[in-house]
Amino acid sequence: MPRYVAAIDQGTTSTRCILFDHGGNIAAAHQKEHQQIYPKPGWVEHDPLEIWRNTQEVISGAIAKIANPQLSITQDIAAIGITNQRETTVVWEKATGRPVYNAIVWQDTRTDAICSELAAERGQDRFRAKTGLPLATYFSGPKIKWILDNVPGARQRAERGELLFGNMDTWIIWNLTGQHVTDVTNASRTLLMDLATLDWDDEILALMGIPCAMLPEIKSSSEIYGYTSLDEIGGRVGGGVSIREERYSTAAVSRPQGIPVAGDLGDQQAALFGQTCYAPGEAKNTYGTGCFMLMNTGETPVPSKFGLLTTLGYKIGDRPAVYALEGSIAVTGALVQWLRDNLGMIEKSSDVEALAQSVDDNGGVYFVPAFSGLFAPYWRSDARGVIAGLTRYVNKGHIARAALEATAFQTREVLDAMEKDSGVSLTALKVDGGMVFDELLMQFQADLLDVPVIRPKVAETTALGAAYAAGLAVGFWQSFDELRANWGRDKQWQPQMDAAQREAQYANWKKAVTRTFDWI
Repeated sequence: MPRYVAAIDQGTTSTRCILFDHGGNIAAAHQKEHQQIYPKPGWVEHDPLEIWRNTQEVISGAIAKIANPQLSITQDIAAIGITNQRETTVVWEKATGRPVYNAIVWQDTRTDAICSELAAERGQDRFRAKTGLPLATYFSGPKIKWILDNVPGARQRAERGELLFGNMDTWIIWNLTGQHVTDVTNASRTLLMDLATLDWDDEILALMGIPCAMLPEIKSSSEIYGYTSLDEIGGRVGGGVSIREERYSTAAVSRPQGIPVAGDLGDQQAALFGQTCYAPGEAKNTYGTGCFMLMNTGETPVPSKFGLLTTLGYKIGDRPAVYALEGSIAVTGALVQWLRDNLGMIEKSSDVEALAQSVDDNGGVYFVPAFSGLFAPYWRSDARGVIAGLTRYVNKGHIARAALEATAFQTREVLDAMEKDSGVSLTALKVDGGMVFDELLMQFQADLLDVPVIRPKVAETTALGAAYAAGLAVGFWQSFDELRANWGRDKQWQPQMDAAQREAQYANWKKAVTRTFDWI
């Protein structure tokens, strides 16, 4: 009997492979960062081939940690699930697997002119009724159009059926199995899928000039998409683990039947699934490079009137699709990285908490990190970052504290919008992601929301959600009840702040946000 499900978590800054046992516990993990490429202001790119090489390496690294000389890899792993940075766009040659351009990352704002042109006739919400999304640089569709318009010969080749598109999930699955597929959650982030039909929308494709033939087939989040032979990547366990030599795959290559690749969820939907938010009204918030709050709204999409996204939550096999409301924040953990890499204020990201604790409060400083514009609930691509309230009294401790508090303030804005849209008042917030181990931030978050903040026993809920989806598809887990039984509480923060102080600080934050709109 297989003992593990593997999850490949392809994120904005790194790629990880985590092996989970039947109890949802981490048995082994391996991680590797990839390069962040900034060709011009507002442009953010990744090298897809570097990410694929890293994917192979982290799979091998994780497998090496559970190596059993008596078993082949195929016998020990029941299935593989994929979760990924959403909206990051890759276009590659069908025949060779070579990308025609670097991956354009979700944070990239180069498509602002494309979005403005499309919005000129009927506004930013032109496609919202169908897609649940505003016209924004965030999403994949405008990125595909930019590549077709700007890479020499790309449009003609796409029209001839020579090029393929995928978000990072599709890129990884294609390289593992040769199948050109995506799931409903990733498709719902392209600005090209109809929420009702769960299929590509011909009218939007025509308006953006994107040939349907280059798009992947849309599948559920939990089914067998294809098979991969991890022996190609890792060799027999007893014989040592070696990385496969780089080679280009083609969609026509036939893979030997091996381990099923059977789960696919965009990273935030994977965290919702891993946090076992299976009932309408249940919500989670993930604190990573950006910050993303999702609330399960059941089998009916809920249109947003307050700046949120209506998106797919998950679809398990033949069961009805489950929808969600999402509040997306572009810069949270990335702000801590900016303090580290651009300003040199800290040596490593984890140092920010101690620096922030060196002062009693923010000293009147409010930091609005609109580096990629502002996402929910504003959707202002023209916004730029602002540090407000500076005086001679302020030191780097106040800046660090304001940087952490920015995450909590932005989350409060999203929660306010979510409660208005859903009509549900949250009684507690489940949290996950790298920043949830920052005690100062989590306490301030509970204070600002005036609800308990709960960290689960297994904080890697993004990868866990992908593993759960894959495991359900192959019978490693049988039911949602079984998954719920795995969830456990690690720590809870109770609100302690006086209501008057909370609202005064929030009012100051809202005032600082207005300064990001008139930065010129």
